[in-house]
Parts: sequence; structure tokens; C-alpha cells
Amino acid sequence: MSSTVIQKTEELVQPILEEKQLELVDVEYVKEGKDWFLRVFIDKPGGIDISECGEVSEMLSEKLDKADPVKGAYFLEVSSPGAERPLKTEQDFINHVNHNVYIKLYEPIDGEKTYEGVLIHFADKIATVEYKIKTREKQVELPFEKIAKARLAVTF
Repeated sequence: MSSTVIQKTEELVQPILEEKQLELVDVEYVKEGKDWFLRVFIDKPGGIDISECGEVSEMLSEKLDKADPVKGAYFLEVSSPGAERPLKTEQDFINHVNHNVYIKLYEPIDGEKTYEGVLIHFADKIATVEYKIKTREKQVELPFEKIAKARLAVTF
């Protein structure tokens, strides 16, 4: 059910985002407490503002009411993915070379399942991350298919 709602929402929102030259980052359909939330995360180079989120929300809400993919009550939220946005597609990785990232793997590589560092290269489905162990800088190559989750990482 949840994957059907997500898929239908993606289909409905994509033309809206193309018209407004915005990018779909992620869609979530989750239950929190007794309430259901349909969350749509959108972005564009330079970031997104609240008025753009509001416009997309209004247009998507109309389409959702007509298509009715969600049975029962839910809250629709359209927002920016935030500073630690997820990286889901190969294009996300390409677009965020030279950014700080946090990557969790399905299985260990070099004895580690998580890496945090700078994404220095992405090509041929391989993410190259430069990270520090104490004062030494190291690099690791992470195959895209072994990445369970990835996001931008805020550093101070």
C-alpha cells in the first residue's frame, strides 16, 4: 500500500516539478502516532523557498484529490530536504561531488559499514570518498549497489 501511494504521488508531482524547474528528492508515506503523513521533498540549485513549496503543495493536493491514491485521512507536507538531504540516484552523487557525505553500506568494505568524508569522484557507479582516520587521509571506492543510504553531511 505504502509503495503504491509513493509511486502514484511521484507520478502526479513530476509534471508539476518539471513545469516549475524543480527536482523531486524523495517521497515518504509514514505513520507517526495515529496520523499518516505524505511528505514530498523538493529542491533546486541554490535551494527552495517556502512559496515554491506552497505552490507545489496546492497543485499536488488538487491532483491527489482527483486520483485518490490514499485511503483515509493524511497530512500532505511539501518541503525542502534540508541541509542533510538524501542522495538516492546516481545523478544525486554526480551533482554533489566535492560535498561532505555520510554513506551507510549493506555490507562492510575495508572493515567498515559507514563512511563520512568528501565525495571526491563518482563515475561508472563507483563513489570515491576521501575520509580521515586521526590525521591520515584515506580514500575508499564504494560501489553504488552496495550503498544502503547516503546523505549530505553538515560539518563544522
